Formats: sequence, structure tokens, C-alpha cells
Amino acid sequence: MPFTLPGSRFSVRVQVLALALIALAPIVYAQGRRSSAVKQVATYTGNLTFTRIAFGSGGLAGFGFGGDAWAHDYPAADRNIGALIDYITHARVELGETNILTLDDPEIFLNPVLYIWEPGYWTIRPSEAENLRKYLKKGGFLIFDDFEGPDHWNNMAEQVRAALPDHVWVPIDERHPIFHSFYNITKIDVPHPSVNVTPAYFAMYENNDPSRRMIALANHNNDIAEYWEWSAEGLYNPDPTSNAYRLGVNYFVYALTH
Repeated sequence: MPFTLPGSRFSVRVQVLALALIALAPIVYAQGRRSSAVKQVATYTGNLTFTRIAFGSGGLAGFGFGGDAWAHDYPAADRNIGALIDYITHARVELGETNILTLDDPEIFLNPVLYIWEPGYWTIRPSEAENLRKYLKKGGFLIFDDFEGPDHWNNMAEQVRAALPDHVWVPIDERHPIFHSFYNITKIDVPHPSVNVTPAYFAMYENNDPSRRMIALANHNNDIAEYWEWSAEGLYNPDPTSNAYRLGVNYFVYALTH
């Protein structure tokens, strides 16, 4: 991957007020919610750029069954988590722009982390499956969020199999290093903001080996980006909102350092 961090080593500011998780970046970037064009490419500078994946059923990105599910929480969630990562770590983030790409776009190789919303409605095309396989094997990291129940899980897993037919999902808990990559999370306390389900977390590893790099993460029965989107408005309580930001920061720090 051509993405690089400034300096020779990744380092973080360890003394950060917890209040910054809900009060700093979200207020700056709160704005109207809307759907977007299928493709939006930020100017490449070498900085981390939040990248969401557009998709659709039947091969028509942004439409079909599930509608523009991939665009949920846009643009506030993308910008809020990016601004916080920029503020509390030494990973420089592109604050003025974000990416919206399809998986068969070569631009994904310029971005170390991809985020997919609502994968219960996701349909992957053969060209996207091939490109995703190359991306993950080259060092990329994929995050799934905002999907609930067995049907949505099964659809997500089926689409991933098109890219990585021999890989399996493994449940993880607070003991996994991803939950300690920046914040030391000893208890994951982020309930689903709107559905009465029990969140669970699953990982997929390079060569199916849990001792190697995690290449994909699934936040099943949860919607942590919903907290990022509405944090400026105070729609949800401060504790789960703060904890959702902690998870997000940890995910990106893990991806950038593995």
C-alpha cells in the first residue's frame, strides 16, 4: 500500500481528555445528511482519507434493493471520526475531503482502510471481488458496520466469500489487540443505538491465521458510526458515544500499524 505515516515511527498523544471524544471534532463537522454521488475522490496527499464503499444490488451502485444503504451516516460520521483521529494521534488525516469509491476502483489501493455500511444489502460484482482480494492481500483493511440479524450476516459472508473463498470469520472479544491499539478497552460497552440486539465482533485473518494480521472486521448487531454521526447533536448518551469513538480510533490505529 502506498499510504505512509509522517515520520519514521507511529506515535500517539497519550494524554487526551475523554471529553474530546464527543465534543471536539463532531461539532466542527456536523452538517446536513444527504446521499452522494457514486464516486467521490479526495485529492491524494499521502494523508489518511476516510473511504466508504458504494454498492448496490444487481450491480447498480447506490440503487436497487437496499437503496442507498451504503450512504447511511454520510457525511458527518466520516468527517467526525477522521477529525478525531487527526487530533489525538500523529496520523495525519485529510479533513476537507472524504472518498466514496466502488471496490473495483483502483483508487482503493491508495487508502489503507475501507468502510462498508449495511452489508446486509451488499452485492459484490466479480470485478469488485477480484480487486478486493488483491487489496486485502496487499495490506488493506476492511470494516463492516450497521447490520443486524442472521440474514444480513449471511449476505455479508456470502459476498466476502466471492473474494476470499477459503477464509473464515472468527469471533473476537476484549482480549484482541485491536481493542488495545490506542485506548485500553477492557469492556466493550457500545450497545446498538436503535435495535434491541447483542453486538458481536468478528475478525478475518491473513491466511486464516489468528497470529497474523487481521484483514477485515465485522461489527455485527451494531451501528457504531451512528454515534459518530449524531454526536454533535447529543442524540445519544455521552458514554456509548464516547465508547463508539474509542472503538473507531482503535480500529484505524490497528490498521495503520499492522
